[in-house]
Order: sequence, then C-alpha cells, then structure tokens
Amino acid sequence: MKTTDKILIIDLEATCWNDRPPRGQESEIIEIGVCIMDAKTGKISKNEGILVKPQYSKVSPFCTELTSITQEMLDEEGILLEDALDILRSDYDPENLTWASFGNYDLNMLQNQARKFNVDYPLSDDHINVKTLFAQLHPIRKSVGMDRALKELKIPLEGTHHIGVDDVKNIAKILFWCLQKN
Repeated sequence: MKTTDKILIIDLEATCWNDRPPRGQESEIIEIGVCIMDAKTGKISKNEGILVKPQYSKVSPFCTELTSITQEMLDEEGILLEDALDILRSDYDPENLTWASFGNYDLNMLQNQARKFNVDYPLSDDHINVKTLFAQLHPIRKSVGMDRALKELKIPLEGTHHIGVDDVKNIAKILFWCLQKN
C-alpha cells in the first residue's frame, strides 16, 4: 500500500437518534475529529475536534449520551460545514495526503454532505479503510468495531469513544499496527 509520510486521520460524529429521525431531520456532521499520524513512527500531531453546526437537524438526547455533544455546544461553538472544511484545507493539506478513517462511513458522509451543501470535497482520493485493513491483517479475520480492534491489540482506549477528537488518536494506533504488519 502506497501512503504519504504523514497520514490524515478523520473521524466524524453526526446527529443520530435512538430510532428514526424526526420528520424533516437527517443525519448531519456535528464534529470532525482530525489528526496527523507519522506513518513511520506512529507519532500523532495536530489533533483537534472541529464542531459543526447542523443545518437540518437537532442533537437528540441519545446523540448527546453517545457523543457528549449538546445542541447548546454547537449553537455556541459550532461553525458551518463549509468553514470546517476550509480549516481542514488550510491547516492539514488534505488534498495531498493519504487519509484514513475506520470504515467507509466517514468517506461517504463527507462526500454526501459536501454534495448536499454544494461545497468542494476537501480530501484526496487516497483513502485507507482502517476497519477493512485491520480485518485483513489480524488473526480474527473479521470486521470489528474500533473498540474491539483496540482490545484485540491490547491497546487501551484513549479518551472517550464516540468523541471524534479522541477516536482519531485510537484509529491512528490501529492504523500504525496495520502499517507495521504490512
């Protein structure tokens, strides 16, 4: 697998509900967790969570319980998706880096949201699906969630699961293990 020396890791959190979304609402990005991982050393840098204010939905109590993100946080600190993607472009050089996420959800969600809000998609075409890569390289040979992958590798979960700024660091650890095996 050809990768850049630095790999951009992205984890999205989105509005969600315990059941179906209320009428007129849909899943939207509410946090872009991001970090840069050095492919040779596994060292993580430039780690942040960018809060995004949803335009067509509200944060449900279920979503807050899962992510710890509240509607009030997004009202006060959230920015438009277009502005969040501008931060990615200016601070992370995403068009020139290989990028990774755990599964294809983040890839599909970013593409769909960029299309829906008519903004330029900011990432390169060089994407690593860490979930699939891990399943190919680990002896259990099946698709597992991030939390289970960490447990299989005996790596403690850092931070809180379902908080993008924390999840990217954990994904980086799994990816680094995969790169060492490859």
